[in-house]
Amino acid sequence: MVALGGALGSIARYGVSAALLRGSGTAVPYATGIVNVLGCAIAGVLAGLLSSARITLTIEHRALIIAGVLGGFTTFSGFGLDLLTLVNEGRGPAAFVNLVVQVVGGLGLLAIGYVLARTA
Repeated sequence: MVALGGALGSIARYGVSAALLRGSGTAVPYATGIVNVLGCAIAGVLAGLLSSARITLTIEHRALIIAGVLGGFTTFSGFGLDLLTLVNEGRGPAAFVNLVVQVVGGLGLLAIGYVLARTA
């Protein structure tokens, strides 16, 4: 289940990157930022729904969705590589903005999604 979900998540992640590359000529750091922040938002909603018992998932479905799809979709290692690329290209301010937006934005949306899903 993890492998199947991981394949689906990885395909989705690649699709975001390919779409940005076609649309703007560059995917760094935007594609990784989009999938990390969106992945955190989705994880927050799922965690909130599960915690409030609004939904239940079997162990297999948790493996498929959380470890598999979300694990394949979110790319925190790619985040680190993007930061390194930006720094190596002399784009320090862009690296800093990328760091702040992804970490603060992602964790903020995780918390918001959790609270909204748990209380809605």
